[in-house]
Amino acid sequence: MIFVDGLPYPAPGSQSRGQGRELLASLLDHPALISASNRLKATPERKVSVSDQSPPVKHVYVFQREYATVDPAAVELVGMDEATTCVGLVIRNRNNGMTSISHMDFPKVVDKGLIQMLSLVADHEAILDVHLIGAFNDASNEHDNDIPGSEGLREQDGYSMCLCSKIIDALHNSHENFHLQTLCVLEHNTKRDSNGNACPIISGIVVNTLSGSIMPASFARSSRCPDEIVRRIRVTVSSEDSSWKGRLLKTYDTFDDKFHIAPCYWLSDWGQIAFSLQQLSDSEILLRCSTSPSAESPDFVENERSIWSYLIQYPDWRQTFVGGKPRVFKRTSNGGWQRN
Repeated sequence: MIFVDGLPYPAPGSQSRGQGRELLASLLDHPALISASNRLKATPERKVSVSDQSPPVKHVYVFQREYATVDPAAVELVGMDEATTCVGLVIRNRNNGMTSISHMDFPKVVDKGLIQMLSLVADHEAILDVHLIGAFNDASNEHDNDIPGSEGLREQDGYSMCLCSKIIDALHNSHENFHLQTLCVLEHNTKRDSNGNACPIISGIVVNTLSGSIMPASFARSSRCPDEIVRRIRVTVSSEDSSWKGRLLKTYDTFDDKFHIAPCYWLSDWGQIAFSLQQLSDSEILLRCSTSPSAESPDFVENERSIWSYLIQYPDWRQTFVGGKPRVFKRTSNGGWQRN
């Protein structure tokens, strides 16, 4: 169930506002949520890097289709970026500060993903604050790519609308009470670039787990550690691994403050596929591999090529996840990460 300004939404006994996209449209017009979006957009972006403070602030970063739940006693900041048609979903227990964040990228991971996020956050006394940020209005953009798993989305609505509608529907139908604090998506998170292309105003966020405050953010490459390439690869190939079907990718162990990069297998022919993809031009990579070619960050193509180079070098997933075990990383005193 969804609450806005402390009240159930829609109000009991009121005329039904439907579910999914109808409910989403109604929420986007709510004055309190419009004000929250405007305040967020007026907040200066925080640039997060491992060396921006001494001693380093402990933070956790999630990539696309990952989630992490953090304890404020161990981690001060948690965040994500690089979101265009994806949604940064934050659920925070107001009583104890336990905070879960995900980089939702596809409607089919929402239902199970929400259960994963709630597993360490919800309890019978929980007051759950929720934020949705990202997913610019791409309805007018062309979707002529062949991204795995994108079939079945309604092109005229765009990827963002389908994902946002599914998340709102899942929150509304849940037995948990979600206090929606921020809904900065779609038209509230869209601007035009110098060429007239639609793009997101905010593509990254960071949450202060102690205070619950949230602000726009971008992360330096050094702060997206550990194991960046392998974690990006899991997003690319996880659709072939039935153990991850409909689920967010497990990444971080809440209790020991370590990254446990759970194994994901891929077919050996990915080496050949990656070699073929490496032959594409930069513009072809954007068109074939992005849901929003005109809105991607400048290093999108470089990141894709890094993934393919790794798959060419290590086509057998067992070379990466030796013995089918997670890749474990612990914090170092200087804010970095060390492989166990």
